[in-house]
Amino acid sequence: MSIRSVALGSDHAGVELKSRLADELRKMGYEVRDEGPHNTERVDYPDYAARVSRLVSSGEVDSGVLVCGTGIGMSIAANKIEGIRAALIHDHFTAQMAREHNNANILIMGARLLAPEYAIDCMKVWLKGEFEARHQARLDKIAQLEGD
Repeated sequence: MSIRSVALGSDHAGVELKSRLADELRKMGYEVRDEGPHNTERVDYPDYAARVSRLVSSGEVDSGVLVCGTGIGMSIAANKIEGIRAALIHDHFTAQMAREHNNANILIMGARLLAPEYAIDCMKVWLKGEFEARHQARLDKIAQLEGD
């Protein structure tokens, strides 16, 4: 699937990085939906994980990017939404595998763990990656877990 639209969300710790990622996506020609927050006042990350995940799950956007301090909380929250395969990545390799092996439809990063330029590079690796269909049976098993 070719990605054309991306929804972004963060918590207060990830606002600055989210903004930089959104700017980069726009420069690259993607349609961007910034679901907030838009300042550094304290917020609860599950609210923003849910907003972005529901947009992806419903098909309103092709994919999503979430950012919090470590990425752990966003990852837990996003993966509660049916149809979401959110991957917390830490480097180029995990970004590549998130797309190629897991067909992750949401990329998650920790703003306190990755330098902004490196995070942008990781996002680019994820965006240009292509899912390897040989892994589909595993994704089908994961989808079955949602009904358990």
